[in-house]
Amino acid sequence: MQSNQLVMTQELIANMLGVRREGVTEAAGRLHRIGIINYQRGHITVLDRSQLERRSCECYAVVKKEYYRLLPARDLTELRLTTRDEMH
Repeated sequence: MQSNQLVMTQELIANMLGVRREGVTEAAGRLHRIGIINYQRGHITVLDRSQLERRSCECYAVVKKEYYRLLPARDLTELRLTTRDEMH
């Protein structure tokens, strides 16, 4: 992600994930309360990306690595640093 901001409703997130919107609302509320994201009417701002990544499932690193394999990063330094951090 090039920016810490997403323009996306909870309804869209729920549809993309195949879950109920109420579940997305609950999860977003928790992340907001502990200071990881800010969420206001379809605008999500990631405030603490490293904490968000730590709280995600183990599949996040796998998906991220596959994304960079299929769509090579413009900034290879970012990829190397991120991959090295995930291995520790």
